[in-house]
Amino acid sequence: MTTSTPPARRRRGLLACLFTRRFATLFGAFVVGILFWGAFNTALEWTNREEFCISCHEMKDNVYHEYRNTIHYQNRTGVRATCPDCHVPREWTPKIIRKIQASNELWHHLLGSIDTPEKFNAKRAQLASSEWARMKSVDSRECRNCHDFQHMDFAEQNTRSGQQHQQAMKDNMTCIDCHKGIAHSLPPIEQNIGAPKANPADLGKPEITEPTH
Repeated sequence: MTTSTPPARRRRGLLACLFTRRFATLFGAFVVGILFWGAFNTALEWTNREEFCISCHEMKDNVYHEYRNTIHYQNRTGVRATCPDCHVPREWTPKIIRKIQASNELWHHLLGSIDTPEKFNAKRAQLASSEWARMKSVDSRECRNCHDFQHMDFAEQNTRSGQQHQQAMKDNMTCIDCHKGIAHSLPPIEQNIGAPKANPADLGKPEITEPTH
């Protein structure tokens, strides 16, 4: 004589089976999500290193050599500011936006737009102008990760620097307004400081324009 399973028990068994499958699916998706996030973040940080930045000879053979002769590369305290410290935001959303913008640099690497010192120097003024405009548009955000008016001890600075920094703070100026060429050679541009330059470079049209207020 055979006995049939009561309907209530069959429903409970079916629900248990569905719950188990749903849990397995959700757990599997959770694990895959963690693995994907870990791989993505690892790749992001791998591209956020000085070694990666100078893996292209356009950077290593040009601006990197200039940077090595500056206080940001070597100083008495041993505290360094590397390529991503100055050119890549620390905050998540701005960092992703900057990485997307950098895809244009990869495209020009493939095109060979600045693959020789001659090509690079011919575009130096325009490249510098674009980066200065980007930095100004975000109030020198990357500079302020280390330097900040609010935490400067002007009494410890030399007289001229202290006066200039205090005046800049009053005038709502930003770091890049004065500190161009701090890590790389300046193109022959007119900065309205001292005697006028002879035949200053044409900056062309910056890829990133300064915001209007």
